[in-house]
Amino acid sequence: MKKILTLFLAIAMLLMLFPIGMGNQAHASTRDDVTNYALKFKGVPYLWAGTTPAGFDCSGYILYVFNQFGIALPRTSEDQYKVGIPVPGDQLQPGDLVFFKDTYKTGISHTGIYLGNNQFVSAASNGITVDKLTGHPYWGPRYVGAKRILPFKQFTDLPKEHLAYQAVQDLAEKAVISGFQDDSFRPDLSITRGQAAAMLNRVLKLKVSTPSTFKDVPATHAFAPHVAAMNQAGILRGYDASTYGVNDELTRGQLAVIMDRAFKLSEKTSSQVHTASLYQDVPSSYWMSGAIHALKAADRTKVFQTANYDVAKPTTRAEFSAAVFSAMN
Repeated sequence: MKKILTLFLAIAMLLMLFPIGMGNQAHASTRDDVTNYALKFKGVPYLWAGTTPAGFDCSGYILYVFNQFGIALPRTSEDQYKVGIPVPGDQLQPGDLVFFKDTYKTGISHTGIYLGNNQFVSAASNGITVDKLTGHPYWGPRYVGAKRILPFKQFTDLPKEHLAYQAVQDLAEKAVISGFQDDSFRPDLSITRGQAAAMLNRVLKLKVSTPSTFKDVPATHAFAPHVAAMNQAGILRGYDASTYGVNDELTRGQLAVIMDRAFKLSEKTSSQVHTASLYQDVPSSYWMSGAIHALKAADRTKVFQTANYDVAKPTTRAEFSAAVFSAMN
């Protein structure tokens, strides 16, 4: 009897240490859960090869924090940089890993956790501290890039029944499009020409030989390299040599045209376009007709399977996601 009681006590202790369902809870954790937990160790001293709250080195700190949420990572910063999904600087979300080079050695040598508002936390030489990411005299020039490790979390305002659900999920996981700090996606919010250029170029990854010369897109603008790439490739051009309309809403007509230019949809779907797939408000003589009907033929989401197309209406975030997803696939 005493042995049985001892066994039950041992099991009880194990359950206290390792709660049932910990793995499921880990993958349901939010970005805030991770960053809030990471900040609990602020002030813990730096310790070479340290992997516990008694002292951390940079990668040991990352390893420890993410282990608490059921996510196993490689031991070194260099190897941690090899996993996850690359995240553009303008798409960073709290909980993303940020990496730096040439600190104590050549190459990837430091990592931290992005907190939002251009801040990250890491185990630096003076312990667990919060620093600016860009604009910092030491970290700024050494910043290399970011990776998304956390399992993707469902947007609060995008139910699985939404026609663009699969498209949004796919693009969000690829860091092409992101939600907002409150975990909403806002599918009906319109997108601008600048946002469209940036999101599309995250897929195409086009480089530019000359920077943007548009007066409304200064070199410091977050979308400047993407705008220049889209204009140079002839996919989403400016209105003229000096104006891009970076903050203007992208119309549904423009959406179809840039999808056709980027992915050559009209060539790929020519055999699929027939009378039944035409829109009632887009005559075949209209100059955008080919691109518009090609988008409908390529659509894998049913977002564009309507009687009318409404050429002049602003493009929503859900519609843009559906178009890009369909064109990519």
